[in-house]
Amino acid sequence: MKILVTGSAGFIGAAVAKRLLDRGDEIIGIDNLDPYYDVTLKHARLNNLLIYPNFIDQRVNLQDGSAITEIFNYYRPQRVINLAAQAGVRYSLINPLAYVETNLVGFIHILENCRRVGVEHLVYASSSSVYGANRKMPYSVHNNVDHPLSIYAATKKANELMAHTYSHLYQLPTTGLRFFTVYGPWGRPDMAFFKFTRNILAGIPIDIYNYGRHQRDFTYIDDIVAGLVRIIDRSALPNPNWTENDPGTSFAPYRIYNIGNGRLIDLMDYIETLENCLGVKAEKNFLPLQNGDVVDTCADVADLINDFNFQPQTSITQGLSKFVAWYRDYYRV
Repeated sequence: MKILVTGSAGFIGAAVAKRLLDRGDEIIGIDNLDPYYDVTLKHARLNNLLIYPNFIDQRVNLQDGSAITEIFNYYRPQRVINLAAQAGVRYSLINPLAYVETNLVGFIHILENCRRVGVEHLVYASSSSVYGANRKMPYSVHNNVDHPLSIYAATKKANELMAHTYSHLYQLPTTGLRFFTVYGPWGRPDMAFFKFTRNILAGIPIDIYNYGRHQRDFTYIDDIVAGLVRIIDRSALPNPNWTENDPGTSFAPYRIYNIGNGRLIDLMDYIETLENCLGVKAEKNFLPLQNGDVVDTCADVADLINDFNFQPQTSITQGLSKFVAWYRDYYRV
């Protein structure tokens, strides 16, 4: 299978590409090595992929429509996994235009080329952030998500709407995945679990927002990859029983899924588990709730279980232990 993966030097993208390469797929990887966070880490992830003869590395911006078209014309991918995005809730308060350029302009280039070359299935990253001010827990894909709390979340909601339009107009099968707080080896340095680890080991206080009164549905990277690979292998289909009150499916070949553990973990329990894995106690700096942050997240994964017989299972202790082992090895600490 020839699969194009955008964001191939990213946290999730590199892990997904490696899993697909291991099973023998040909992967065309697109990444622009954006300096939003440590490019050295992105190069290290790519080095794990470049050893495969069936990996093709392309250095392209999604905003460059002509370059994206050339890649689609030359390689003619059968399926596409779009994981490239400007990530981060708080950064979207500082530089909202970056999210428009990458997450909206870039995504329309992907959609248009998928339509043009007849891609069998497009799977793309959405986010649990789209639930915004929604207070009905656990979060279900069948609930409306019309009150985002950040530009990042708004662009991810817009991606879902754009995908539905192409599914309707051109019968392009699309599946959007709402990831819930992904963590693990090779993770993003801008995420809390990574920053906590770095600061704890350096003896620097960790910032804990909303005075620690957060609950999250944490999802280990290997679970994300396992779910995504199952989903890319089966194209989205229309729902013959669709009604207009169901935003998670459609009369068109369009689906949305949550990928999370479906379990609420107190942030303070998460930090305590990390402290135990590190063997070091954190000095804590408690701060108010930040603009754009969602207080709690928890995934309703019933559709994922029903349609793919899959649910993430990695416990916080297992996942953080593996992350800490990787971190100590990679950074020699």
